[in-house]
Amino acid sequence: MKTTVNTAEIISLPKIEDRRGNLSVIEGKILPYTIKRVYYLYDVPGGAERGGHSHIEQQEFLIALSGSFEVVIKDGKEEKTFMLNRPDQGLLIPQGLWRELMNFSSGAVCLVIASGEFLEKDYIRDFDTFLESKK
Repeated sequence: MKTTVNTAEIISLPKIEDRRGNLSVIEGKILPYTIKRVYYLYDVPGGAERGGHSHIEQQEFLIALSGSFEVVIKDGKEEKTFMLNRPDQGLLIPQGLWRELMNFSSGAVCLVIASGEFLEKDYIRDFDTFLESKK
């Protein structure tokens, strides 16, 4: 599958509004894959960046559960920046795209819902190696 920055997309989640608080749910066919791993980033120090890698096979869906942060997606030719700041929306990142997470607000929590379990050989952690993989 040839992925570009335009294959990453914001997906709105169902939002059930109630005066006692809102609820969003991820079920059914919202994601194009079976969920294999869920993890979250929090207490990210000011100015710190996360990500800085690409996946060969794994897809991920990122949600700002609290606060905000930016996700920069690169495909080797173009880059696109997404601001995540709503818990009823997430960013679907297909495999083969470089991602960098930055500008975390105080108290930000990033939920990641992945299509695969952790497997180091699925990661490309060097940007030049990533660029070579896109040729």
